[in-house]
Amino acid sequence: MEFIKKHIMENYKEYIIMMIFFVAGIFLGVFFINQAKETQKTEIQQYLGEFVNDLKSIDNINQGEVLVSSIKDKIWITISIWFFGTTIIGIPIVFGLVIYRGFCLGYTIAISISLMGFTKGFLFVLITLLLQNILFIPALMGLSVSGFKFYQSIIKDRRKENIKISLIRHTILSILMLAIMIISSTIEVFISTNLLRIFIGYF
Repeated sequence: MEFIKKHIMENYKEYIIMMIFFVAGIFLGVFFINQAKETQKTEIQQYLGEFVNDLKSIDNINQGEVLVSSIKDKIWITISIWFFGTTIIGIPIVFGLVIYRGFCLGYTIAISISLMGFTKGFLFVLITLLLQNILFIPALMGLSVSGFKFYQSIIKDRRKENIKISLIRHTILSILMLAIMIISSTIEVFISTNLLRIFIGYF
C-alpha cells in the first residue's frame, strides 16, 4: 500500500489528467442519453425492465459464470492498457479506453435516473455500481497512469536499460491493478448483485 501511495504522490499530475478524461467520458455518456430519441429510450427501458423482472423471477443466478465473465472483462482491459501503454502510437488508445469506461458509467447512471426517476434511479445506481467502482475506478486510473508514465519514460530516455526497468515497473503495477479489479468483480457479483435482489421489489 505504501508503494501505491508513493506512486500517486509522484504522479499526481498524470492522475489529474486521467481523471479529466474519465469525467469527460461520464459527461459524454450523460449527454448521449439526453440526446437519445424517444424510440431508443423506449428500447432501453424495455431491456432494463426485462433485466429487473429476470432478477425477480430467477432464484439462483449462476454467480460463478457472472464472476468469470466480469474477470475476463477486467483482464481484457488490463492487457489492452498494458500493451498500448508500451507502444508510442498506442497511448491515444489508452486515453480512449479511459473515456470509454467513463462513458459507460455516465450512460448507466443517466439511463437509470432517466427511466426510473431520481429516487429509484439513484438507489439503483448506488446498489449496482458504487461498491465495486470504489476499487475499479482507482485501479483503472493507476493502470492508465502506469501506461502513460511508461510512454513518457521511453520518450525521454530510449536507452535499452531504461526501457527494461520502466517495462518491469509498468508490468508489476499492471498486475497489482488487475488484482484490485478482480476484487471489484467479486464485490460486484457477490455483494452488489445480492443487495440488488434484496431491494429488487422496490424498482
